[in-house]
Amino acid sequence: MSWELTRRRFSRAVNSKFILDRIPLLHAVIFFIEMAIMARLMSRFNAYYDERPVLTMMVTNAVLGGIADTVAQTITSVRERALRKPGGITKNDSMAIEIHELDRKNPWSDRELIPDSKDLPPPFDFERLTRFMAYGFVMAPLQYKWFSFLSRAFPITKTSAFAPAMKRVILDQLIFAPFGIACFFTTMTLAEGGGRREVAQKLRDMYIPTLKANYMVWPAVQVINFRLMPVQFQLPFVSTVGIAWTAYLSLTNASEDVEQKAAPHSSNIRLQ
Repeated sequence: MSWELTRRRFSRAVNSKFILDRIPLLHAVIFFIEMAIMARLMSRFNAYYDERPVLTMMVTNAVLGGIADTVAQTITSVRERALRKPGGITKNDSMAIEIHELDRKNPWSDRELIPDSKDLPPPFDFERLTRFMAYGFVMAPLQYKWFSFLSRAFPITKTSAFAPAMKRVILDQLIFAPFGIACFFTTMTLAEGGGRREVAQKLRDMYIPTLKANYMVWPAVQVINFRLMPVQFQLPFVSTVGIAWTAYLSLTNASEDVEQKAAPHSSNIRLQ
């Protein structure tokens, strides 16, 4: 029991540190570690890809997924920190990004170990980070095979570039995008301990709005990707651009979790 108390005290102490009283220190440290790992991967990407292309994609995708979720958790922490300040969020507080109340999955217990710890935002969720990294790791082979298939089915040549690229984009957005979004919400819900009912609820609430958001972003990204990027850089390019998209999915997924736990008559606002 003493070890658990020590661990919880340490966790609260670490999560109570902020840079400029706004940005959580632990989130920033994790982010810079992830960026350092990504910089190392990118510096030797071609060598790693030549030796083990699929494994290289899997590791790269996992790290980028971790970066995306760290960004999402940081946004949530900044928002929660601002909400707890006297007076709440003001129009002049540029760091207090207007994201609706999210990610209350780890509220402090009534038996506090640090005075006024309820003034702190939720701690960094390492389990959530692990889920996102694992999802990116596992999905990479499927994405790699998909991009390879598109490259073979619609080859781009010096005399024919635009038409094959557009065919790739259309096929990708009609087939893989709907599948990928459904796969994401299903996998994350199951990983969080949900069952068939929770999966159906998540898809019913979040699938269509997320698919609409996808069609506002990804067709243009994929035109650039398929038109200009060599095959070995297509998945890293998508994953890099996808940091913001995955952060959006992370926030959306967490938002739905909050709404499902809220009172039936409470007023909830979903990301659209």
